[in-house]
Amino acid sequence: MRLFSHFHRRLPLLYPAAVSQWEKIALVGVGLLGGSIGLAAKKRGLARMVEGYVRRTQSIAECLKTGAVDRADCDLSRVITGADLVILCTPIAQMGPLVSQMLPALSAGALVTDVGSVKAPVVAELEPLILRAKAQFIGSHPMAGAEKMGVAAAHAELFQGAICAITPGPRSEPTALARLERFWKELGAVPLQLSPDLHDDLVSRSSHLPHVVAAELANYVLSPVHAREQALLCANGFRDTTRIAAGSPEMWRDISLANRRNLARVLGVFIEDLQEFQLALERQDVQAIEEFFKQAKERRDAWQSQTSSSPSPE
Repeated sequence: MRLFSHFHRRLPLLYPAAVSQWEKIALVGVGLLGGSIGLAAKKRGLARMVEGYVRRTQSIAECLKTGAVDRADCDLSRVITGADLVILCTPIAQMGPLVSQMLPALSAGALVTDVGSVKAPVVAELEPLILRAKAQFIGSHPMAGAEKMGVAAAHAELFQGAICAITPGPRSEPTALARLERFWKELGAVPLQLSPDLHDDLVSRSSHLPHVVAAELANYVLSPVHAREQALLCANGFRDTTRIAAGSPEMWRDISLANRRNLARVLGVFIEDLQEFQLALERQDVQAIEEFFKQAKERRDAWQSQTSSSPSPE
């Protein structure tokens, strides 16, 4: 019985070609998203090997403990060597320097993608660099995440049912695009092709603006200038509305700057709408105030009822 159990556990290793789509997946950054990709890819048998690049040696043990990767290393070249799929899972501002550093080790024909929340500047910067290495870069943005950070928060079902925007450029190869779409589908996501510019316009409203609003609510309401009882009166509504304000300040600094034109524009519209509501309050315009809340409820209820709405928090 012991011999049979040992043999049974090793069957996936004896026949890896039957389940492996990729020879080696290299995760550049193994936090919440990178770790969840690694866990999902390993659970579904999508690669012979999953390796992760980390900045600190103490992160290596944590990555291995969670099972997110088969091997972790602080040497970027070692992680990239032999990889046919490379996924950039770092803050946006770090991607350019890391790609420049990894180019000598990048295999010809490899596919490189990312999980960044802004696409147009990322595609414009990285695509020419990666094409020079005879590889392909196609941007990705899985609409999944959480306020908790780090590989310890990663889980294999993070992308289940989540929309994943894929933003090919004019030089993207159809074969590479099809493989990338298949990869995200196999992680449980629902791929959606968008141009990089359209993606950035849309997420400036649906993702980036809510983070700014949540952050300002936390900054304003929890300011020490208010009476100490203020925090005691912050209940479930405040907690739920400001949940995303607990996200990485470094990441959201980079996102805000990278998509600053779109974000500044939609902030302007948002502020104008709030000023209209403020004016209605000052005038005691009962109809306008009720219509404000009624329209918001109707639109949210309609969105919530759509089966395509992503269940993943971002």
